[in-house]
Amino acid sequence: MRRIETVAIGLIFGAVPVITCGLAGWWLIIPYVPERLIFVGLLAGFVTGIVIDVLFLKRWIRRAYSMRPIAWSGIYLFYSVGLFGMFMGVPIFNVGLAVPAGCFVGAYLANREAPPPEVKTAARRSSLVTTGILALICGASATVALIDPYTAGNLQGLLGLPFHVTPMMIIGLILIGGSFLLALQWWITKTSVELTYRYFVRHAG
Repeated sequence: MRRIETVAIGLIFGAVPVITCGLAGWWLIIPYVPERLIFVGLLAGFVTGIVIDVLFLKRWIRRAYSMRPIAWSGIYLFYSVGLFGMFMGVPIFNVGLAVPAGCFVGAYLANREAPPPEVKTAARRSSLVTTGILALICGASATVALIDPYTAGNLQGLLGLPFHVTPMMIIGLILIGGSFLLALQWWITKTSVELTYRYFVRHAG
């Protein structure tokens, strides 16, 4: 495994326990301490996550390319949900996760010296996974937008529209925007897999 792969996989893996434990510490301590002390739970969670990384991260990195696809799909879902929450239900930024996902698959295939037909198949399967997860995220975002009575007003104010936004306009925006995001996600994932594979193959040669 090349150094750049080790660093990238380490960052991807290492952030999971730190983020998870940090948020767990934050939410678990809220009912029991004053607001000014909530950071203690957050800090304790971060420290716990770092300890987990110290104990297990090297092992996870060594086993990264031998892990089952379901494990990597779970990690991808973790970051997808995290971004969804961070940007308050707006799925646009989730498309960016297609790049590291595709790069990982491409690097994995290059390490295995996979033949071109296998690369094309893997690229399609990876695109299916990332696009499927984004479809779930878009579905959740659409549900929130349709249920929230303030969606029309928020869109009108955010975009500075001189007309009233109707429910049919919101549905149209969801369908057109969602379809575009899903198509873009598919293309970015597939392209990232293929470009990364070619780069590493050329570099090895």
